[in-house]
Order: sequence, then C-alpha cells, then structure tokens
Amino acid sequence: MEKDIRDEELAAMQAEGEEEVICVILTDEQGNEHEFYQDMVITVDDKQFAVLVPMEDCCCEDDDCDCHDEDEDTCVIARIDFDENGEAVYTAPTDEEYEAVAAKYDEMFEDEE
Repeated sequence: MEKDIRDEELAAMQAEGEEEVICVILTDEQGNEHEFYQDMVITVDDKQFAVLVPMEDCCCEDDDCDCHDEDEDTCVIARIDFDENGEAVYTAPTDEEYEAVAAKYDEMFEDEE
C-alpha cells in the first residue's frame, strides 16, 4: 500500500514537470533507508551535486528518530560520482563543497525574488 502511494506521488511529479523523476535511497548511520527525489542538479567546479528532497517525512519505524523533527525543512546535498559501470553514486560532499553548493543554491533563489 505504501509503495502504491509513493508510485502515485512520483507519477504526479512526472506529469507536472514532464521530466523523469529520479528516486534515490540513502541509508543513515542507524541503517534506516530514506527515499528522496532529485529536485535539481547544481554544478560547482566541474562536479555535479544533487539537491535531494524527502519523498515522505520518514520511512523508518522509530518515531523517536531525528527524521521526525518537523521544525525544519529537510533536503540533502550529495555529490554525484560514477562507479565503474557508469552508474550514479551519491556521496557526502566535503565541507567546502557543501558550502559552495549551498551558496549557489541560495543565490539561485535570491535571483527569483
């Protein structure tokens, strides 16, 4: 049932944007898997970084986990690397990369205002 809801959500997002919606599953330190969709890709210093937005508030079973902090909007910045088969691999950026991508992301939305 939960998978059907996610599939419907992905289909609705695809219909809106006419683009393929990329779904990414990341595993946290506790081994919980979290589903995100790739909202946009930002290029900094010839490297690509994905801005990942949660598909749902939380997909783990533990109501006490950090995922349930509803006070902040959550998105994740991940560097997009490629393995030997050419498949995208999402990895944590360095602190410097994160700061550069976050600054560029903020600039993009300042220009729209």
